Amino acid sequence: MSSSNTLVVPQANAALDQLKYEVAQELGIAIPQDGYYGNMTSRETGSIGGSITRRLVQIAEQSLAGQFK
Repeated sequence: MSSSNTLVVPQANAALDQLKYEVAQELGIAIPQDGYYGNMTSRETGSIGGSITRRLVQIAEQSLAGQFK
């Protein structure tokens, strides 16, 4: 089943996947190799998604701050 989300910049897909694996590793959560997330808890997947969002916001804030220096 594919995601209903579409990326504005399709080339960002690989970077987002890499970020997902980095965040999961930092949190000590194993990402299923087969891509099936049905055996993971909502807490696990939510903590990965929340951490990714925090990191993306931080990156955007730093980028914006750099533009206005």
